[in-house]
Amino acid sequence: MKDKNLPLDNNSQSLDELTKKANNIIEFLEEEKNLQNSIDSYQELLNLNNIIQKKFHKTTKIINEETKKKINNITSKKNEK
Repeated sequence: MKDKNLPLDNNSQSLDELTKKANNIIEFLEEEKNLQNSIDSYQELLNLNNIIQKKFHKTTKIINEETKKKINNITSKKNEK
């Protein structure tokens, strides 16, 4: 799903908030007996999952870039000696 199709309020929420929201939906789905009533909740859960995955990928990319910079700094200082 593309970012532009995702609700803006979910994109601005933290991972903890999104995880709590997803857990609440899961609890609702586990208790729901009528599958027809759970379709919208399941779709929302899928959207939340996509948002959470994108946030993890973005954070992972940032961490990797910062780590590479630190390693380059350390190796360049070591090479200067």
